[in-house]
Amino acid sequence: MRIGAAVITMLVLVGVAGMAARSGSGQDKGVPVKADGTKVTSVLDFTMKDIDGKPVELSKYKGKVILVVNVASKCGLTKQYTPLQATYEKYKDKGLVVLGFPANDFMGQEPGSEKEIKQFCSTTYSVTFDMFSKISVKGDEMHDLYRFLTSKEANGEFAGPIRWNFDKFLVDREGKVIGRFHPRTSPDDKKIVAAIEAALG
Repeated sequence: MRIGAAVITMLVLVGVAGMAARSGSGQDKGVPVKADGTKVTSVLDFTMKDIDGKPVELSKYKGKVILVVNVASKCGLTKQYTPLQATYEKYKDKGLVVLGFPANDFMGQEPGSEKEIKQFCSTTYSVTFDMFSKISVKGDEMHDLYRFLTSKEANGEFAGPIRWNFDKFLVDREGKVIGRFHPRTSPDDKKIVAAIEAALG
């Protein structure tokens, strides 16, 4: 009986550990659905809160090329705000928008309030591209926008867990994800610039 109990205990522990690993792994949780019950098919289907807490329908960006970035103020990659802003300024008149989504999911590197984040971005990096309220980009609290972006069903080769702050998704004028770039890849890297220019046409 003691051997049987030990085996059962071990199996239970393995099962619990497995569930914990899956819940924290950023696994594909499926494509979010709209109010009418149909699956989301585009980044443009979402309504988000901007950095001031006001609702923004992302459909307003239809016809624009979008660079979606999860950002943080106290990360080794925070300096990427500079090339993000420069890239936005260079291509905004051709139809590029940059959307920054602060997230505190990686080692607590975005601890501030929206007001503090807005002030930091403005005074330290002169950010003028659109910034949004804090969301979670991984785990059980992952926002539906990032559930969509990271879903294998929705975005195939561009899917998968958010790897760190400043993971980047390139979205075409119809709201379809057409590229993804590593957090350490600077926004002014030639691969990102080429992809943006191709999307802008």
